[in-house]
Amino acid sequence: MKELVLLRHGESQWNAENRFTGWADVPLSVRGRHEAELAGRRLRESGFACGAACASVLMRAIHTLNIVLAALDCAWVPVHKDWRLNEKHYGVLQGHNKREVEQEMGEEQVQRWRRAFDCPPPPLLPGDERQPAREAKYAGLQPGQLPCTESLRDTLLRVRACWEELLRPQLYATGALLVVAHGNSLRALLMYLRGISPTGVEQLEIPTAQPLRLVFDDDMKLQP
Repeated sequence: MKELVLLRHGESQWNAENRFTGWADVPLSVRGRHEAELAGRRLRESGFACGAACASVLMRAIHTLNIVLAALDCAWVPVHKDWRLNEKHYGVLQGHNKREVEQEMGEEQVQRWRRAFDCPPPPLLPGDERQPAREAKYAGLQPGQLPCTESLRDTLLRVRACWEELLRPQLYATGALLVVAHGNSLRALLMYLRGISPTGVEQLEIPTAQPLRLVFDDDMKLQP
């Protein structure tokens, strides 16, 4: 049997401030670091023997992963960072307070941007300083790979490719894989692995720093 642990990062500074984050690279809050430490202790107490780990390239996921691996006494395991595990890109909403956007645009519209499967927020305009092409971490990617906004459908496409090319092989090889990512990238991955419908995924919520354990058999079939 092979065990996959999915973990959303601990609370970030912008989570605490109720701001849209997306691909913005913000640190963990003090509470978020504590949440990560607690998640690591819980995994250690449960007997999870991590064989490899994967994270997005955003610091809130990387810092959470480092804290958890230290708690597991597994800082030595191979770690893979992949941009395809990044949070859904929130376009022009990134950095804005969610409540203020709701007051301006309407709560129903904001909920569709946040939860619906195929409803991307308004995109960043060319030249916007928040464009990911401005960041060194994405220098090796082609312009067409870098989003200006994303729906959950868009996020699913890259997460599914990451599963097939990186996560699945690592899980098969090591037998115990830890993946630290984000609310929407993990929603997309669970949608793919569990066959959740576009309507059903709207109700799926991933809390911060709460380990979710999935078990696969030796043929890589997800167990109930």
